[in-house]
Amino acid sequence: MIDNGLRRDTPLARRIKERIRRDGPMTIDSYMSACLWDADYGYYRRQQVFGASGDFITAADVSQVFGELLGVWAGVVWQGVLGAPNPITIVEYGPGRGTMMRDILRAARIVPGFSNVTRVHLVEASDALIELQTATLSEFTNVLSWGRELDEINPPGIIFANEFLDAWPVAQWVKTVSGWHIRAITLDDRGNLQFSAIDGECPRDAFEALLPGAPPGTVIESQRLDQLADALRALADRGPIAFLMVDYGHTTPAAGDTLQAVRAHKYESPLTSPGEADLTVHVNFYDLASTLHRAGLALDGPVTQAEFLGALGIVERASRLMSANPARAAEIETGVARLLAPNGMGGRFKVLAARSPGLPPLPGFSAAREQNAAPA
Repeated sequence: MIDNGLRRDTPLARRIKERIRRDGPMTIDSYMSACLWDADYGYYRRQQVFGASGDFITAADVSQVFGELLGVWAGVVWQGVLGAPNPITIVEYGPGRGTMMRDILRAARIVPGFSNVTRVHLVEASDALIELQTATLSEFTNVLSWGRELDEINPPGIIFANEFLDAWPVAQWVKTVSGWHIRAITLDDRGNLQFSAIDGECPRDAFEALLPGAPPGTVIESQRLDQLADALRALADRGPIAFLMVDYGHTTPAAGDTLQAVRAHKYESPLTSPGEADLTVHVNFYDLASTLHRAGLALDGPVTQAEFLGALGIVERASRLMSANPARAAEIETGVARLLAPNGMGGRFKVLAARSPGLPPLPGFSAAREQNAAPA
């Protein structure tokens, strides 16, 4: 994590300082929630946070092929896994500008009968982003609805979360010379925000067993995704669902501080510009899969984004697009190469799916099944 000591006096920084003076230290997950979702100054209350003019670019911004493949994937899941129910709800957590959902719905027309029975529900808390999504998805207005909770939808459903879980608030603990402590935000002698170690509830024995002899400064973090897992299981109890998650992260147990801030496509300290920078963490897919499994959901993956898109035929789809659009061939080729780059999005991003117990495996995860079947 970058921290050069710079602090900007943003409106949200002033609000957070007032809260710390009044209530005491702020845990990392509370700080992250405030920076992203404060009712007045939270980052996602702004409009232009996506794309080249925003602070970050998602896979859907890189190439239309990404969303198109997910649209065909959804059609295959609807038909071959869920049994072609009528109606079917397609859900997206954190839809951004609506670009990916637009590409999904356009490609869904390829699957016979799919578009005719599809309705769309977008889980979004930002009024500013809902305005952008409404404009982007104007050709699909008749099937759109918005909400803030997963329990507002009726299954059967196919649910997408692309670069959503990286913004799920994370709790952190830090090792000091006196042992493990909660990591929190406090004020220094000049009244500036700083990271601190504070006393409080901490599973010290578990941390020592996980990282025996860890040096001072070691950080352990947890996104506490039980709430999401429980909501998905409750939904699955009402009808069949498939849930696809795409995000950057790691697939093995790991320690480390992954909290980062990005503003105008540049990294800075999470304490520099509260409310004006995007705060994210690396998703721990090992913990995520364990949490979903404990909730009783069946899992597919995780696999890398390159493996998943390769299984869906991204190279063949790109070739057809380039043949049909010679003027855009270089653009399409560059975008697809970026999605598949082993040292970039193709390797750093992972794909994990959860489904109702009893449903057959979802398409796109043959790489994980082959690895699991391989002899040790």
